[in-house]
Amino acid sequence: MSNLVGIEYNRVTNVTSTDFPGHQPGDHSWDIEKFKDSFDINITNISDGVATFDLIHIDTSIANAFRRIMIAEVPSVAAETVYVFMNTSFIQDEVLAQRIGLIPLKVDPDQLSWVDKTIDENDRYTEDNTIVLSLNVSCSKNSNSKSSNDPKEMYKNSHVYAKDLKFEPQGIQQEKFKDSPVVPTNPDILLAKLRPGQEISLRAHCILGIGSDHAKFSPVATASYRLLPVINIKEPITGELAKKFKKCFPPGVIDINSKGEAYVKDARKDTVSREVLRHSEFDGKVSLGRQRDYFIFNVESTGAMSPEEIFFKSVRVLKNKAEYLRACPINQ
Repeated sequence: MSNLVGIEYNRVTNVTSTDFPGHQPGDHSWDIEKFKDSFDINITNISDGVATFDLIHIDTSIANAFRRIMIAEVPSVAAETVYVFMNTSFIQDEVLAQRIGLIPLKVDPDQLSWVDKTIDENDRYTEDNTIVLSLNVSCSKNSNSKSSNDPKEMYKNSHVYAKDLKFEPQGIQQEKFKDSPVVPTNPDILLAKLRPGQEISLRAHCILGIGSDHAKFSPVATASYRLLPVINIKEPITGELAKKFKKCFPPGVIDINSKGEAYVKDARKDTVSREVLRHSEFDGKVSLGRQRDYFIFNVESTGAMSPEEIFFKSVRVLKNKAEYLRACPINQ
């Protein structure tokens, strides 16, 4: 029970932790070998954009460190500086630049080096640390469309999309990105709308960055976790009461067996709504909780990297932090 967070009608119990990860009553030590034997990762779903996996028997501080690092410290590439040569659209230069900066780019961050801010600005950006994208679009009337009222048919280039950004390789980038050209992860992001006589001409310089500097560098759309719900049926619940009990939970959580008894089918689907605790007929028959060291992660990528790669990079970042801390003179 010490490993469960209790869910009651009007409060949450057993929420305090200790200063020792993996601590249990009577044992104030932490053993790396014991951790290796108990720790587990269970992957439930992986696709190009979303991954769901479980981290089992790990301390909250470590699980939350992974979440925060994925959001704020895993590097990715985004537009940092936009040089506008011509913009006669309705969108102001600074707003257009911001929209371009927020477009996720499919670029392996390991292929670029970090910009050295100590170098003079004229020499700071090179083919090793900067990617150049250009946008040159002008709108004109479409002479072949006479009866349509749809701007997309009436005009050429009436809508400017992310796919209109063109990669301009610099130096060795032609060879470096030959197999993986730099493109927006979603080509149909709308940047602006134009009408005949309006045009946009600009160049965007894209560099490495991290989400703690600006959200545009964050490689995840969402990175979250929740604790595994625990539903303990203490006494048999049968008949009409079992049907009512089943309705107290989201679909798929509770089912009724051939004997007419309610049982827990899939606790993962539970949202811990506490609805069952509102009914006096279930007093003493069920207890709710969450397992303290069982984390269900959901990572949704912006498309720049696969979600599993984002997690692997977060592990690498945390490892580098630990090695740096161990090497500090204060710890020697």
